[in-house]
Amino acid sequence: IRDYQQADIKHLSGWKQWKRASSKSLKKVLGEVKELSSYLKLWRHNIHSIEGKFGTGIQSYFSFLRFLVLLFLLNFVIFILMFSFVTLPTIISKYGIFNSSFAKIPLKNIDSHCTVYEPSGNKGLTYFYTYLKDLLSGTGILEVTALFYGYYTIDAVWISAMRYNLPLAYLLATFAYLGLSLLWIIIRSVEGFKQNLVHAEDQFQSYCNKVFAGWDFCITDPNAARLKHRSLLYELQTDLEEERLKQKIAERTMKEKLRIYSLRIFINIIVIAVLSGCFYSIYEATVFSQEKSNGVSNENFQANLLVQYLPSIVITLANFIAPLIFSFLITFEDYSPAFEIKLTLLRCVFVRLANIGVLLFSLWSQISYCATDKCKACGYNYELYPCWETEVGREMYKLMIFDFIIILAAVLFLDFPRKLLVDHCSCKLVQWFGLQEFGISDNVLEIIYGQTICWIGTFFSPLLPAVAMIKYFVVFYIKKISLKHTRKPAARPIRASSSNFFFLVVLLIGLVLAFVPLGISIAYIPSSKACGPFRSFNTSWSVVPDTILEFPKGLQQVLYGIASEAFAVPFFMVICLVMFYFIALAGAHKRVVEQLREQLVMESRDKLFLIKQIAEAQ
Repeated sequence: IRDYQQADIKHLSGWKQWKRASSKSLKKVLGEVKELSSYLKLWRHNIHSIEGKFGTGIQSYFSFLRFLVLLFLLNFVIFILMFSFVTLPTIISKYGIFNSSFAKIPLKNIDSHCTVYEPSGNKGLTYFYTYLKDLLSGTGILEVTALFYGYYTIDAVWISAMRYNLPLAYLLATFAYLGLSLLWIIIRSVEGFKQNLVHAEDQFQSYCNKVFAGWDFCITDPNAARLKHRSLLYELQTDLEEERLKQKIAERTMKEKLRIYSLRIFINIIVIAVLSGCFYSIYEATVFSQEKSNGVSNENFQANLLVQYLPSIVITLANFIAPLIFSFLITFEDYSPAFEIKLTLLRCVFVRLANIGVLLFSLWSQISYCATDKCKACGYNYELYPCWETEVGREMYKLMIFDFIIILAAVLFLDFPRKLLVDHCSCKLVQWFGLQEFGISDNVLEIIYGQTICWIGTFFSPLLPAVAMIKYFVVFYIKKISLKHTRKPAARPIRASSSNFFFLVVLLIGLVLAFVPLGISIAYIPSSKACGPFRSFNTSWSVVPDTILEFPKGLQQVLYGIASEAFAVPFFMVICLVMFYFIALAGAHKRVVEQLREQLVMESRDKLFLIKQIAEAQ
């Protein structure tokens, strides 16, 4: 074949010869670059090691974690957006770099008492614990930095003769990071859905794929071969476990079905009671903190700190205790390992995200409460919250920091002491408890919970994605050390193909739920008149129609037409028709695939019949 190709090349023109040689060289270079890029993946070796030792279910959690913190992925993109379009122009204008300046437009029809905002920066001699408190809570020095919303009290930035509309850029950057996050997760979810669809086929086909095509013949290192052996072993164990559970379900008698359904109803009642207790505790803690925070003197440092951070502490404890209860209860409901993860995740997602919702609802009720005419003139409680966006940003910052502290404390004060007891204590009770299994559901939920906080908090704290990146980078190594030295593999193995897809779906739910508080904050609650880029507007959304009024008349009419019902209703109908078309097309393709699969089975039977006929004839 090579000689034939060489002879064929001689008859080609010089241009075609160069074109074919260039194409061949380009393919070779791209192949080498792709192979090299696989070695540059973050934590590649660590993840393969974990996969071989603990199975692909545990490995899928670390792959999911890597997806969140990879350098050019989600949080880095969010940070770059907010820093490039919001933080950097503000810093440049405040320090006069590149012949730049900033402008503050005098407020009209706004009472002077609404514009008073004095951040609690540290003045004079301060103690070390004050800096520690500021670091944990975002007060003091941090409150007046670019980390929070109040720093960006600028109406416009002038770079030479060019005007930069900072309020519009702030709002568009928020929409951009939410839209990019949504698009990113959908793309990854579609890829996972395709894999999940393949793995959801006949188990015998899956078994054949693993036995006859599961080995990687590029492996030459003995250690890598052992890791691959273990990974395939865990996959086969998962298949056998699921088949065993299916057979067990099929063999259940009516009495056993009645017993298991009654038990599940009783356990769900307990779950509802746990959720109600968590919500009530958070509500009471928030109300108590809001009522007592002003009554405690600043001199009593411990009491002031406890009262101020009581909601964050209660939320963190609820997030830590509730998943443990759910993980314990799910073992009595006799579900498959994959469904156990999904159900536990749904319960924990609900409690964690609802906890954030209860906190924000409590804050908004305090922010919107006005009992005097002065307060009503501002539109919000200006006495307690002169810059309420910074206050919300501080709460999100505290939740993220407290979540990291709990993760670190759990490893240091629970996992390692339990490991030492199991290794050095021969007590039967201690040995019966043994090492703790690595629970995928609660660990994945920590990621989703933290990322939801990041999505919500970025509007109020533009540099919060940088904090999230550092947090997850450190958390990876904490979890890796904990997994390798203090945890044991799951007794019931988990399939990675389905869990990866479901993890992304739950993350998508977290993003969709993050739209709700952000939408309320942007479109409904009046913006602070004492700080921030939107102080000249009634709400943050008001900058959009105000900017449209500066456009030419023709463009204004086009935009108003797009936003009208006359355009929205036909557009919605067209989208529905397109969606129904693709649903019908997918159903048709599925039926064709089923027919082709049946034809393949019939052809294999025909071949087997012919082989038997030939054998009998001989």
